[in-house]
Amino acid sequence: MSYVETENRDGVLWLWLNRPERHNALVPALVADLRSAVALAAEQAPPALVLAARGRSFSTGGDVAGFLENSGSVEALKAYSEQLVGGLHTVILDLLAFPAPVLAAINGPLTGGATGLMLAADLVAMAEDAFVQPYYSEVGFGPDGGWTALLPDRIGTAKALQIQYRNERIGATEALVLGLATCICPPEELESQIRSWTNEIAKGYAQTHRATREKVWDDQRRAEVRSRLDQEKTRFLELVTRPETLEGMRDFKKERA
Repeated sequence: MSYVETENRDGVLWLWLNRPERHNALVPALVADLRSAVALAAEQAPPALVLAARGRSFSTGGDVAGFLENSGSVEALKAYSEQLVGGLHTVILDLLAFPAPVLAAINGPLTGGATGLMLAADLVAMAEDAFVQPYYSEVGFGPDGGWTALLPDRIGTAKALQIQYRNERIGATEALVLGLATCICPPEELESQIRSWTNEIAKGYAQTHRATREKVWDDQRRAEVRSRLDQEKTRFLELVTRPETLEGMRDFKKERA
């Protein structure tokens, strides 16, 4: 069973995160499936790519249970974290380099590093009851997925720091004001909103959309993002094996058991 389903809707490719029983929490296998799906989608050159998710959540970020299951040794935990965070960052960079507009349908909670999938999208439709939240300071992780590499450029350094220091929850309305969401709508209208955008996009020249995206996310800009993501990963690997982080993970899991 794949953790990512690909659906072709009139030429537009929808990639569905498919681990709903765990709120689409990220594990290396899911990230690997997503990377493969994005690569295959790029080869097909669709007019647009849509990121969506099965279940009630878009994604709750890295699965804390997965980290704990691999915490038997420092080496094992670092290797697991490298797979997960490194793989996620590769997916984000692949999305930034995708040769067509990337859209995201945020149907529910979006937390931790999975937020990078939204940050890599061009147009974001967000359900009225969805939210974004970092949670790093609740566990002891270093930020990943672009919380320091991409978010400050989107909403300003001070606001990005405020949200992370205070572990603030960004509701859909605030996400719209901040420019993280393009629009908000009732959950049942999320897919129709995305379809209206993909229909508009399909009316334009694909070569123009591609040229626009390539100039916005040119080699230099993506190299800068890559460097920042590498710094996030390095810091994540430094913090994840600390005793206080392991304690934070256990407490976090216990509170949600």
